[in-house]
Amino acid sequence: MSAVTLNEWRARIRTELDSVVDFWLKYSHDTVHGGFFTCLGKDGTVYDELKYVWLQGRQVWMYCRLYRTMDRFHRPDILEAAKAGGSFLRKFARVSGSGSDPWKCAFCLTRDGRAVKIQRTIFSECFYIMAMDELSRVTEDKDMQLEAEQMMEQLIFWVREDSSGLGRPQLPGDVPTNSMAVPMMLLCLVQQLTEGRGPEAELKYRELSSWCVEQILQHVQRDGTAILENVSVEGGEIPGCQGRLQNPGHALEAGWFLLQVSAQRGDGELQQTAINKFVELPYECGWDKEHGGLLYFLDVDGHCPTHLEWSMKLWWPHCEALIAFLMAYKQTKRPELLQRFSQLYEYTFSHFPDPEGGEWFGYLTREGKVALDFKGGPFKGLFHVPRCLYMCERLLDELLANDE
Repeated sequence: MSAVTLNEWRARIRTELDSVVDFWLKYSHDTVHGGFFTCLGKDGTVYDELKYVWLQGRQVWMYCRLYRTMDRFHRPDILEAAKAGGSFLRKFARVSGSGSDPWKCAFCLTRDGRAVKIQRTIFSECFYIMAMDELSRVTEDKDMQLEAEQMMEQLIFWVREDSSGLGRPQLPGDVPTNSMAVPMMLLCLVQQLTEGRGPEAELKYRELSSWCVEQILQHVQRDGTAILENVSVEGGEIPGCQGRLQNPGHALEAGWFLLQVSAQRGDGELQQTAINKFVELPYECGWDKEHGGLLYFLDVDGHCPTHLEWSMKLWWPHCEALIAFLMAYKQTKRPELLQRFSQLYEYTFSHFPDPEGGEWFGYLTREGKVALDFKGGPFKGLFHVPRCLYMCERLLDELLANDE
């Protein structure tokens, strides 16, 4: 690819990032109770006032990351929005006093912060940690950083020692599994908590980072021909639909997580595994050769997946794939990786962005038509799209700088 093409991609990505951020700044802020509305319709209209804790955390993190690392977003309105979101989270997200573990966070809240639902998972807490740590970096609030680190210790305890604090009963027929989402999130948090904090922080989480990588690599199955979403705790296949499930977008996201670790360690073998098994392989099996785009779920044995949305094209797998292929190309300069990025770019930018209303649609039919026209909901907030655009802009900046 020529520098002209890279510059064209960078210009479009930069424009999209500005537009997406402006959409959420304009429509999502609750100036009465604090926090953010995430259930936003096609035109930004709020269609539900419930506030989802993991999306609140993601939006705080995204604002802070943009404010801290990109000059054009180093603006008072973005900082104040992040601080207001962080204040709402600290005041209402944790549900101590309700019989739950004091570190447990709600899944969703009413507009004024009353807990509605708790999930028996770690994901609300994960994004609470990301938000608090990133916000502490722009506010220099050491108490906030300490809270993030303390909650991280609780997550590690839940995952590696005793999960009873999550509230999930131990049922006799429930077989323990290694879901790829858990080590992926912990690895993401290690990256967050150690970034720029010196050798002491790196040493503190080194063993956990290695454990996360090992757990993720267990999902390479069938003699290296498949990435399975769920495996046994011993690293083997499990029976049934759960064991045969593949999520190409999730594997691609794991791929660029592993690429980051391999670059930090100077680990060529891990880099090769990340690209071959977690980037190229899920792309090859997940790309819809008839209609284009990435299928959401697959069954490794070719059965019809039981998820009703299995054949849809969702925004976030394409976002993760763009990051993965561009990062892989930057590290290796293999031209076929940039060709894949180009193919993904053409599909993504011709199907998901809404040139009229702003932001991106999230849910397309297999044929690529808009199936659900809202811009935000319980699972789509200010995160996957802007994180992708932010990371791709920075990767393209580095590639262009190296070509000069």
